[in-house]
Amino acid sequence: MSLIAQRFTVVKAVSRQHFCAMSTVARVLRYGEFGEPAKVLRLQEEAVPEPKDGEVLVRTLGAPINPADINTIQGKYPVKPAFPAVGGNECVGEVVAIGGGASGAHFKVGDRVVPFATGLGTWRSHAIYGAGQLMKVPASIGVAEAATITVNPCTGYRMLKDFVSLQPGDTVIQNGANSACGQVIIQLCRAWGIECVGIVRDRPEFGQLKAYLKELGASEILTEEELRTTKLFKDGIFRKPKLALNCVGGKNALEMSRHLDQAGVMVTYGGMSREPVTVPTASLIFKDLRFVGFWMTRWTKENASSPQRAEMFNELFGLIDRGLKAPAHEFIPFENYVAAVTNAESIQGFVGKKYIFSF
Repeated sequence: MSLIAQRFTVVKAVSRQHFCAMSTVARVLRYGEFGEPAKVLRLQEEAVPEPKDGEVLVRTLGAPINPADINTIQGKYPVKPAFPAVGGNECVGEVVAIGGGASGAHFKVGDRVVPFATGLGTWRSHAIYGAGQLMKVPASIGVAEAATITVNPCTGYRMLKDFVSLQPGDTVIQNGANSACGQVIIQLCRAWGIECVGIVRDRPEFGQLKAYLKELGASEILTEEELRTTKLFKDGIFRKPKLALNCVGGKNALEMSRHLDQAGVMVTYGGMSREPVTVPTASLIFKDLRFVGFWMTRWTKENASSPQRAEMFNELFGLIDRGLKAPAHEFIPFENYVAAVTNAESIQGFVGKKYIFSF
């Protein structure tokens, strides 16, 4: 092929990308005030501009609904967006077009990407992102796993890595074990040879839930009532937990703390019961227990370009290739957003199902 023909081919290809970008109409879920998501969200259409230098046009493949997304729209989350705002904080998409400039050169059309930054508003069918806001994900990773990787797997990973030096055979105890994050924590513990004892609320289908979570890799699953009387740790069936992961609070967290080993640590990352974490004075003085909090959003902002973040994602990608699964989930068409956000607020069934918008 002649040099002129090569140049003509490149120009044609770029023109096709520009035409695609200029002719794209995005569907977007916006809200202009705080309130119940089903009432304040509006599905709108908007033209997508041509990506500029260093920008990438992405077609969204899947975007989950997380509890924090619901709380943000309700105005109950620490992060308060400027209005009008777009919902969502996670997604996976496919690169459709790339603007000029060297900063976008490490992406190509067809690549799968996830937002590498927080607060971008991901409930939209198409979006323009800065190249530095995106991370490429392996094509082998499923849509559900990729769409949900930046919140729950990262939260579980950091809590298991950052507070206690855990070794194979050590024990972690967690409440909310059937939540999306709890399911990931169970699988991470199994992958790293750590015993994971999970606590869930009693329910008619407890046996079914217990079997499901043990199949994921849980060492044992107890109800809140069983937690109060269990002898798993006194009888040496499992080592006393070095780490407790709390997303419930109240009496549940108190009962978990009583089983912690000397100098154990409880990490609180949620408060579903809306009850405070109470700490007996004796636990602080005589057992030297530590009680700390963790917020993934803060960690991400503080470690946006750190080697630890890149290492975490590389390891998570490898674990997914070896069988780490997304939490129980259901894809739901984007236009059915009212049903999706309503169901996400009042999850039915024995396991915490995550709803993922499909486009």
